[in-house]
Amino acid sequence: MNTLQKALIALSAGSLLSVSAQAAVNYAGQPYVGVKVGQYSPDLDDVDDATSYGIYGGYKMTNNFGIEAEFLGTGDEDSYEDVISKEEYSAKTYGLYGTYDYVFPTTNLYAKGRLGIAKNEVEVKDTFKLTGATEEFKLSETGVAGGLGLGYNITPMASVEAMYNIYPTIDADDNDDIDVSGITLGAHIKF
Repeated sequence: MNTLQKALIALSAGSLLSVSAQAAVNYAGQPYVGVKVGQYSPDLDDVDDATSYGIYGGYKMTNNFGIEAEFLGTGDEDSYEDVISKEEYSAKTYGLYGTYDYVFPTTNLYAKGRLGIAKNEVEVKDTFKLTGATEEFKLSETGVAGGLGLGYNITPMASVEAMYNIYPTIDADDNDDIDVSGITLGAHIKF
């Protein structure tokens, strides 16, 4: 083997190792944080949907798989009112999810799915209008939660995403189950 062949082999091996190392750098984890706003929708007759707001953050272990934590809350929303009483509710959800992203080829668009565990907590405030007396109680449930959505990478370091979310069903005192879903629009930055 002459010197030129040895040099070409060494150069080829070095190039392959360099490409492999560069790929390893690109697939090393990537943390992100963001904010979101949306709609919290309990499946009850005559109960208005509430505006939700929150923060989320995660860590992408590969281009496709990651973990994500989220907190969402709502303001007070009317759930019932008549001449004698008024009832309002507010909600909070805390979740930890595994995520999967599928990036559509040759676009900045991606589909996102997530599945995990969340705590869904609703606080109800009942006010007796004649005396101003109030009664408050909380309902909460921890269970499986998830979501499906679409996202768009504005830049390699910033994305927006819209998601449809399903939160744990809450068992109410009157043996009714309250199914809760929501739609959110979020924006996050990557580090």
